[in-house]
Amino acid sequence: QVQLVESGGGLVQAGGSLRLSCAASGRTFNSYNMGWFRQAPGKEREFVAAISRSGGSTRYADSVQGRFTFSRDNAKNTVYLQMNSLKPEDTAVYYCAADNSPLGVLRVGPGRYDYWGQGTQVTVSS
Repeated sequence: QVQLVESGGGLVQAGGSLRLSCAASGRTFNSYNMGWFRQAPGKEREFVAAISRSGGSTRYADSVQGRFTFSRDNAKNTVYLQMNSLKPEDTAVYYCAADNSPLGVLRVGPGRYDYWGQGTQVTVSS
């Protein structure tokens, strides 16, 4: 089992940047593909990005491609989401998640992920 704790959210103006972090407990962190999801009020939770166990592969939602960068540091049991050129529509609670599947594919469905953090609020003002 792994426990996830997100940090780094906040209020930023449109065009600004934030970096989210997600720290994981446990000694098997590098056995999980990791994902970021977000949920705006009144909307379903949506996929943002995923990263492979080694960090060598990433996948992004079209809405954030080119603006967000997902990385991980397995030595620190931490993943990061660098968010640049933020837009008001990026406003949401952002969640970190771990996928325990042995499959190598980076999955986008929230139901595919086994462990979740508590979320961190990101608000982008216009």
